[in-house]
Amino acid sequence: MKTNKQNQNSELKNRSEQLSTASNTAEAQTAKKDNRLPIDREARKQNRTLPTPKVLNLLLTSAPSIYRLAEVVGKWVWIQFKETPAAEIRQQLAQLGFHWNRQRQAWQHPCGKFSLSSQADPHEKYSSYFPVRIRRAAKPQAAQVAA
Repeated sequence: MKTNKQNQNSELKNRSEQLSTASNTAEAQTAKKDNRLPIDREARKQNRTLPTPKVLNLLLTSAPSIYRLAEVVGKWVWIQFKETPAAEIRQQLAQLGFHWNRQRQAWQHPCGKFSLSSQADPHEKYSSYFPVRIRRAAKPQAAQVAA
């Protein structure tokens, strides 16, 4: 027996209903809100050309908690977090001129030494150090000289 009534509770839809629902979903995805915090692009561009000592000093004065994580690899400054940092920290790093390197899972600052990506680990080619360790080691010596 054939009926002309449609079951109102059925989740089955005809082709035109399916297409209209699909286009609404696509529109919702393309209209996705950009939650990134604003960045002053000119200041970021300037910061990317700063030499390593100035980048480290900028980090120390503006973000001491991030400075503690900084590692200098060659002329570049790298920062690695154990977990994804808060949006404010990511925005601050971007403002300072850092960019995210997905392959190395690190925020990197070129310190004016721009180069193409390499498959090799830069730690094998360049020396690296953590500036916070050098700074701590220098403080006791300064205290001994003063005494």
